[in-house]
Amino acid sequence: MSSKLESLTNIRIVLCQTSHPGNIGSAARAMKTMGLSQLVLVRPKKFPHDIAEAMASGAGDILTEARVCDTLEEALTGCTFVIGLSARKRELSHQLVTAREAAAEAVQLAANQSVALVFGTEMSGLSNDELIRCQLLAMIPANPEYSSLNLAAAVQVMAYEIRIAALGTVAPVDSDFNLASHEDVEGFYRHLEETLIGTGFLDPAMPKRLMSRLRRLFTRARLEKEEVNILRGILKSIQLPR
Repeated sequence: MSSKLESLTNIRIVLCQTSHPGNIGSAARAMKTMGLSQLVLVRPKKFPHDIAEAMASGAGDILTEARVCDTLEEALTGCTFVIGLSARKRELSHQLVTAREAAAEAVQLAANQSVALVFGTEMSGLSNDELIRCQLLAMIPANPEYSSLNLAAAVQVMAYEIRIAALGTVAPVDSDFNLASHEDVEGFYRHLEETLIGTGFLDPAMPKRLMSRLRRLFTRARLEKEEVNILRGILKSIQLPR
């Protein structure tokens, strides 16, 4: 059984701008009950905090080892696949799947790569800026008449689905299939935007939704590291003086 659960060590839970320290402690407890250990906090309002420790109820080690970051970009460093939790489909957003489908994909990729699950604030969830840094959106199919889930409860549901997926039959992952890291993909997007502005195709004064649409296009492609290198090589060739 332990070998099936090894992939859990490559899955990190990222909480963005959490307001209540009790939710951080409860999320840590939810994680530990399902065998997850990587907790990353992006600009938490109150942490460390006694309430977080109390609500962790035996999962204080998760809080002690938690990383606190100033930006989501920093929190996702080293990840190759990012799943954002959303209560609804967003305009121009990425593919939306159920929590169970997302968990199965997370476990499969985590066999040899780093995966992050990102949760937004208690009040408004993920912002659009946070959303575009995810490759997949997951939704917990709650009662549509009252779909408001507590943050820690949402973490518990996802942690449970991940554990169930890990204990099940996971398809082998091709060792040659290595997704590009989050920072490599973001570097490509910056290079792409710079190039499009340089050619005049993108007007920075009126960008509209071009970059959002291009992000969605490349997100569907699930870029590998070598593919990012090829694309950036093409961009460099465009930028060369004629």
